[in-house]
Amino acid sequence: MMDRRSLPSGPFNSRRSILRGGLAAVLAAGLPGCELPQRGPPVPNSRAPQASVLGLANERFFPVNGIEPLEAEFVAALERQRRVRGIANVADLPELDLLAVSGGGENGAFGAGLLCGWSAEGSRPTFDLVTGVSTGALTAPFAFLGSAYDPQLRAVYTETSPADILVRRSITAAVFSDAMADNEPLYRTIARFLDDRMMAAIAAAYDQGRLLLIGSTDLDAQLPVIWNIGAIAKSGHPRAGSTIRKILLASAAIPGAFPPSMIDVTLDDRPYQEMHVDGGAFAQTFLYPSQLTRSRQERRRAGLPVVDARAFIIRNGRLDPEWATVERRTLGIAGRAISTMIAVSGVNDVIRIYNVTQRDGIDYNLAFIGRDFNETLPAPFDNRYMRALFDYAYQRARVGYDWAKKPPLV
Repeated sequence: MMDRRSLPSGPFNSRRSILRGGLAAVLAAGLPGCELPQRGPPVPNSRAPQASVLGLANERFFPVNGIEPLEAEFVAALERQRRVRGIANVADLPELDLLAVSGGGENGAFGAGLLCGWSAEGSRPTFDLVTGVSTGALTAPFAFLGSAYDPQLRAVYTETSPADILVRRSITAAVFSDAMADNEPLYRTIARFLDDRMMAAIAAAYDQGRLLLIGSTDLDAQLPVIWNIGAIAKSGHPRAGSTIRKILLASAAIPGAFPPSMIDVTLDDRPYQEMHVDGGAFAQTFLYPSQLTRSRQERRRAGLPVVDARAFIIRNGRLDPEWATVERRTLGIAGRAISTMIAVSGVNDVIRIYNVTQRDGIDYNLAFIGRDFNETLPAPFDNRYMRALFDYAYQRARVGYDWAKKPPLV
């Protein structure tokens, strides 16, 4: 077990605390001494969308560079659903259920508790699309596979200790390495749950026309990346499992706090290496790119049938401001400013998704941590705090969660 004395104590936001440590490391980076970590050559400028990890045409998408490949994947998924259900036309498919799970660190216990309580209540649907970022990326595979995986989801957020997530480095080691903490324990935790049986289940769901998409950030290219987890699992590639585990690790890798995932790719038959970190660098939550519904809008305007859909957004965090005393010190001010930007980004995401779903005629449902949850976080990934948050969400969902039909600030 990790020495708990190495963790900060007192009420605080753990992401802010780790980021403050990272700022200290940056300020100290001018110190002479140890050799910096090495890496492979990065993909040349503007060529990232052409690089390949496993050689699959649909293994990932770069929405900033055009949404046509992602749009084609959505269309192909609906066609698979049509065939599996034996329906003549895609427009005759039953209502689609979409789920987006946000980032939030330890607060991922909220989403886990909500999903498990929803199963107990009895009305949780089988989702046709699940997306995840950061801690939401760790929840998403379990949510995608349904209630049968609730025991594993519960274990991840109520039985995992800090030692299963990270090992903190000394400030000197952090300065000359790539992060304040080593997340190798988290990779082992992911590998323990994401086994061959789970990979096969994800591949089977993909065959049924369901999609599991995870967001990360290509730090070299400064681009968001959407990974097609079902297609990778379905590929049968010998590196499919390890690649998916690296993607989940990358999506949860807070820059400076946790090491990036270095992903080997090829371009023009030459090897390169990409650096991927937390998808939250671009968005705390995503459902689908707003441009993706052009055909849906065109069909509506033409009076043609459109498949109905419901969107469920799980915000693993609060939407009200979190008050804190800010020390009049450089690191305190900078750390608080960064945490404020992260919080505001999360609020903007749920509003953005709301606006898109209202434009597209999709039923919007939002869950978030309410003001009635009063527990404070004493240390990063504190087990008692995570269990309390899991139970808070579970009890509300078990009796029928009161989904918000719009963000409270709209």
